[in-house]
Amino acid sequence: MKAVISRMQGMDRQKTIIQIVWGVLLVLAGIGVFIRIHQVMPQILQIESFASASLFIRFCFYLLGILLIGGGSKKIYHYYQQLGGENSGK
Repeated sequence: MKAVISRMQGMDRQKTIIQIVWGVLLVLAGIGVFIRIHQVMPQILQIESFASASLFIRFCFYLLGILLIGGGSKKIYHYYQQLGGENSGK
């Protein structure tokens, strides 16, 4: 029975680490959106049908970046706390 519990705790720890890595990737993707906005917007504005909606497009890109960074940060914080709780219980 102890072996089963130990294996389950190991799987939970592995899941927690994977979720932390996923959170880091989300934050990096959000930072990448902020970097790419300045490179992509001139190309988007060259398309006549999108030129009139440039403010809305820019807003959407910034919102996407904020949501990615916020969601990734929340995931990192949550699972890092969970990982810290596992270590303090030993």
